[in-house]
Amino acid sequence: MVQASHMSGPDELIPLARKAEDLGVSVLTVADHFDDQFAPIPAMMAVAMSTSTLRVGSLVFSNDYRHPVMLAKEAATVDVFSGGRLEFGIGAGWMTEDYRTAGMTMDRPGVRISRLGESIQVILSAWSGEQFDFDGRHYQVTEFTGAPLTHQRPHPPITIGGGGRSVLSLAGKYANTVGLNPILTSGVIDENAGPNATHEATEEKIGWIREAAGDRFDQIELQTRIHLVLVTDDRDSFFEALAGGFGLTPEQAKQTPHALCGTSDQIADDLIERRETLGISAVGISASALDDMAPVIAKLAGT
Repeated sequence: MVQASHMSGPDELIPLARKAEDLGVSVLTVADHFDDQFAPIPAMMAVAMSTSTLRVGSLVFSNDYRHPVMLAKEAATVDVFSGGRLEFGIGAGWMTEDYRTAGMTMDRPGVRISRLGESIQVILSAWSGEQFDFDGRHYQVTEFTGAPLTHQRPHPPITIGGGGRSVLSLAGKYANTVGLNPILTSGVIDENAGPNATHEATEEKIGWIREAAGDRFDQIELQTRIHLVLVTDDRDSFFEALAGGFGLTPEQAKQTPHALCGTSDQIADDLIERRETLGISAVGISASALDDMAPVIAKLAGT
């Protein structure tokens, strides 16, 4: 999947989407922040109406920004209008700057995750098409019937991402795809994320998901967002620099599932190894890395 962030306008977003589709990318995703990015719902619709097979996704909706019955309705509408191409990603919210600039209270992680859990229950009930009541700590819904019905039944694939045990356990219970992320307690991606982004830390996170998912674990797709991509013949220098900036050893930097560096063949081999050792079968890259990753996408298509 490719993440379309900070696009200047439709004349940049639409060609990107068509190129991604032509290259064999499965999903184009958009973020949900208050900075200089397009709002996710209209951006996803623009992409869906300009392509024919490319799936469109949110990576991810921040739960605190919308009431779940409204989000369920908007997401269902995208799914209907796209002919069933929506990938519905949702998270508890993490970027402190969004909350600060909007004047919103950013509750502690446990409260945000609890609210996310209730929101997912409300959204799934709304997508059922049946009238329901919900009486939770954070949301109360009375005699509500969601509309329209989603095109994909019983509902679009749900992606939940996170780095801590609570949110990953929630993902194990509800998600079709689980995004494995570093813990971002500080609300920014910085050197504090490094030790939590190692191969070993990722194995522990997968264990939490497995425990929460139980029998449905084998039906869950594991995904990572690749934050750093560099195609080069000198991968050792890159990993040494990455290690120094994020509090890792060079070997840990080489093995982190959140970075890719090397020749196209080396990167493809690394992705195959992560699939075999960790079970990670989906990766997200930034739009700026699409051209460099095109040979890798071609090499791995259908494998």
